[in-house]
Amino acid sequence: MAALSQLCPEVDKFIEKMNEIGLKNTVVNFVKTEKCGICGASIDVIINGETEENCKREHHREHDEKHEHHHSSIDNILSLIRSLNVPENVKNKSIEVYRLLASAEAQVHGKEISHIHFHELGTLDAICDIVGCCLALDIISPEKIIVSPICTGFGSVKCQHGILPVPAPATAHILKEIPIYGGDIKGELCTPTGAALLKTFAHSFGSMPVMNIEKTSYGMGKKDFERLNCVRAFLGESEEKSSENVYEISCNLDDITAEELAFSYDLLFEAGALDVFVTPTVMKKGRLSQILTALFYEKDKTAVAKAMLMHTTTRGVRISSHARMTLESRIEEVQTKYGNIKIKVSSGYGITKIKPEYESVAAAAKKFGVTFAEVQKIAMGSLKNAN
Repeated sequence: MAALSQLCPEVDKFIEKMNEIGLKNTVVNFVKTEKCGICGASIDVIINGETEENCKREHHREHDEKHEHHHSSIDNILSLIRSLNVPENVKNKSIEVYRLLASAEAQVHGKEISHIHFHELGTLDAICDIVGCCLALDIISPEKIIVSPICTGFGSVKCQHGILPVPAPATAHILKEIPIYGGDIKGELCTPTGAALLKTFAHSFGSMPVMNIEKTSYGMGKKDFERLNCVRAFLGESEEKSSENVYEISCNLDDITAEELAFSYDLLFEAGALDVFVTPTVMKKGRLSQILTALFYEKDKTAVAKAMLMHTTTRGVRISSHARMTLESRIEEVQTKYGNIKIKVSSGYGITKIKPEYESVAAAAKKFGVTFAEVQKIAMGSLKNAN
């Protein structure tokens, strides 16, 4: 969160938003920090007057003394996130991160997700961390996020369940199919929460592409190691910005109901699909059918393929790679009598396309009791007047 906050247009406004999201007795402070001669920043999450680190130390002390604690179920956490004063897509991404965490914990402990009770993960500071990262990325709105191979550290870590190896089992489960390495620093350098955030948002993992850097930030960790403990983030424009590789998966279906097909749409998107569509076709013996197709990035191949095989009647899928060229997009906001409306502006190759964002228009239409078309018309008019 510290690294991402510095990439926002205005750090102060980001911190102000974080302190207005509705987490009771929680305060977020931006602290300028220097480590190893490098200037950066850290984020202090203060709960009931105590810093995040003091809360965790107290939590472990009570656990050692076998005192009773409050545990939060995944349903309680998701309910709290839904009540926060943040945009809907921030809530959805935060929920996606927590579902990934819950799934990993359930897998590791051999339990149903509904039976998983969070300890550190369910506290206010962790919710603040996750929602903060999701909010910062929503503000920055990057077209693509590339993450370097993840250094996990090595050794062991003390947690609720005792002494565990690094990376912790839940972290290792989340980081499946992601390039990782142990490095030469003894300690936990990647937690389950950090792993879940990276897996949720990263489009790819690898080295930095050729890019023109606009901003560089250093988010400083609280612990000190023999090397600088920080997350370094770059915001810039890639010189290969208009071309990227995507994968396409498809299958033929002639024995699935409309309801089942619609349900599979939702599950494919949850698995990471960029787009899902159906094409009518005719199969052998003149049978009417449809081709279900989804587009996705390489990192989501297993999850998307599994979702299509599990939630449709097909027994096999076809996967192919495609290079695609896209217009570069950015999000702008226009003021209207129905509030601020987000506008997506896409441009490139001498082409510019402008379109109000669906979620923003829909939310305003519901709030003011007018039609979707009315809000869209007013937003486009406001944009033209502003230009």
